[in-house]
Amino acid sequence: MPRAAVLGSPITHSRSPRLHLAAYRALGLTDWTYERIECSAERLPDLVAGLGSEWVGLSVTMPGKSAALAVAAERSARAGLVGSANTLVRTATGWRADCTDVDGVRDALIGAGVTDLAGAAAVVLGAGGTARPALLALAGLGAAQVSLVVREPARAASARALAARLGMAVEVAGFDGAGGFDPATVRAVCAAARVVVSTVPAGAAVPIAAAVGPTPTLLDAIYDPWPTPLASAVEAAGGRVVSGLEMLLAQAYGQVEQFTGRPAPRAAMRAALDSPALDPPG
Repeated sequence: MPRAAVLGSPITHSRSPRLHLAAYRALGLTDWTYERIECSAERLPDLVAGLGSEWVGLSVTMPGKSAALAVAAERSARAGLVGSANTLVRTATGWRADCTDVDGVRDALIGAGVTDLAGAAAVVLGAGGTARPALLALAGLGAAQVSLVVREPARAASARALAARLGMAVEVAGFDGAGGFDPATVRAVCAAARVVVSTVPAGAAVPIAAAVGPTPTLLDAIYDPWPTPLASAVEAAGGRVVSGLEMLLAQAYGQVEQFTGRPAPRAAMRAALDSPALDPPG
């Protein structure tokens, strides 16, 4: 019986099981299972190493994306480039890592009408395992410059280096020098940007929610709880908000295709997005 799962912490809110199980059923893979596994980054290597051959694929969410890349015997070019993986696929020699988060960000923005960022500025809130794939997606859409908004500039070193490697002018902004955000700086860079991609937890964004409000388009990678403070602020200011559910759906298509070797049944997966019918227990 082929098995798959999503690993992360916390994980009980994940809607990935709905998407994957709907896909497997639509493809006629009625014996395939997909579950949630609570797993920290520290625990991930041992957990993955202990999985039997029936395990065909793993989705990985925070905080384990860097750890997932490290356990893989091989990796896609983009996973290596961004330094994180949200997808592990069983191969004859071990696990192969990929980062379909890039697809998730890109396709969620395209679906919201953000199809061409040529010459435009963008903002990424945060600098971790989801921020770097967001940078690759923004570069692919043509963004010419990006502001990385972080509380402490040292946290943004790898993301800053990636943005520069991708050919974008990059600045690290938003910090107040005391381990917190500077709302005035955040407001300035968000008002000047075509799009803001937030990769920070909902609670962490509370101090700058009002400052992010002026952006015309926000993609918030969070979908639970919803609406986030950022989403509410941007909507109140008249901007467009893209939920993390759109990103979740878009990145899941590639995972299903890599796990099963078949085209993702996209209509069935979208229909399942808001339905709990296929949720596994726990």
